[in-house]
Amino acid sequence: MFIGRETELKRLNERYNSGEFECVTIYGRRRIGKTELIKEFIKDKKAIFFTALEDEYEANLAALSRAVFETLNDIKVDVSFNSIDDIFQHIYEAAQQEHLVFVIDEYPYLAQSKKSVSSILQRDIDHKFQNTTLFLILCGSSMSFMEKQVMGYQSPLYGRRTGQYRLLPFDYETAKKFHSTFTPEESAVIYGITGGIPKYLALFKDHCSLRDNIINTYFRADSMLFEEPSNLLKQELREPAVYNSIITAIATGSSKLNEIATTVKMQTGACFTYIDALMSLGIVRRELPVLAKPTSKNSIYRLNDGMFRFWYRFVYRNLSKVQLDKGEEIYNRIQEQLPAFMGETFEDICHHYMHRENNKGRLPIQFQEIGRWWGTNPLMKTQQELDILAVDDREEQAIFAECKWTNQPMPESVVESLIEKARMFKNYRRKYYYFFSKNGFTEACQKKSLDETIRLIEFKDMF
Repeated sequence: MFIGRETELKRLNERYNSGEFECVTIYGRRRIGKTELIKEFIKDKKAIFFTALEDEYEANLAALSRAVFETLNDIKVDVSFNSIDDIFQHIYEAAQQEHLVFVIDEYPYLAQSKKSVSSILQRDIDHKFQNTTLFLILCGSSMSFMEKQVMGYQSPLYGRRTGQYRLLPFDYETAKKFHSTFTPEESAVIYGITGGIPKYLALFKDHCSLRDNIINTYFRADSMLFEEPSNLLKQELREPAVYNSIITAIATGSSKLNEIATTVKMQTGACFTYIDALMSLGIVRRELPVLAKPTSKNSIYRLNDGMFRFWYRFVYRNLSKVQLDKGEEIYNRIQEQLPAFMGETFEDICHHYMHRENNKGRLPIQFQEIGRWWGTNPLMKTQQELDILAVDDREEQAIFAECKWTNQPMPESVVESLIEKARMFKNYRRKYYYFFSKNGFTEACQKKSLDETIRLIEFKDMF
């Protein structure tokens, strides 16, 4: 069953119906669903679908030749074209006669097997393909290659693409569609530990309990996710041991650059170079307090990928036990830590909820900026944090929000604490307070909601 990507699919079909040549790049980290999107798009269209091989040029030439012959000539042969030029000429002649889609999946492998491929493709786009209705798709999982060698200014293909789609992980609302038997709380945990990656979501089986699913996907040596982060790093980066140390430091609580560098025993400049590479892959993100200037030094680094965050927090330190088939023992030991782990995930879910409600005009203000906030409270002379701060374009009205993923109802003290924190923001003439709770609210807390500026929202009612 095809889930999500409705917007991307709609846009691709609009381009297909344009009656013009199209060159589209589709890229994103591995397991994100690029190939599934393309397959859904071409299912009712005549298409050459070729997946490039991490192999020599001759092997790629032979495989592409087979794909072209099977689609355009309806024959299966072991004969190869003499060159990539001949293949593109054959496709050009076919595209003059009919509307054709040509997909090169894992394009970086083909381009790396023959350095001139991008230049040859650029030449044929300029002098041949653009005079047809050919729909060319270049797809790749190597983020750095696609951004620099395909879309970058130095690339021969620069300026030739007519559209690009970077696929991102699913949000919680889409991710929960993968399963029908789990409670909303269980679906949230699955979303949190898979990061909303379609391939990982599909590993969780409806006929198994959440506990068994976690053990089977993470705490078994024969499971796909047991070595997944290591494999992804090895495919994209050199010196995986250094990256392992940095990711582990962030996963276990280090967030500022100097903290991370100290933890991994590295100079901050060198450490940032490694972090920058992880950010380019979408594994780590740099975060600033909402309303802060881009040049602010008050930044922190967080893992942007839930699977990495879970793996480096709970699997990496237990690799030996997993090898000894002690998955149940590991789970029994870490299950009490899951609510704390889910705190960050719940904040992300609440952010998505706020964006959705804002787009539908269902909030008391129309916010322009939203995010986490941290800094010094001048009234209390202490460092404080806000889970969510959303402000309007004039910075006159704001929504302050607290998110709690705990097994107890939210107490009145949380409401009082947030209102007290908000006092430091004196320039807002109107303030609203939103409280998100996994397990409801105490009676005293509920009485607070009689104030029209306070809204209590239980997780089960959010989506």
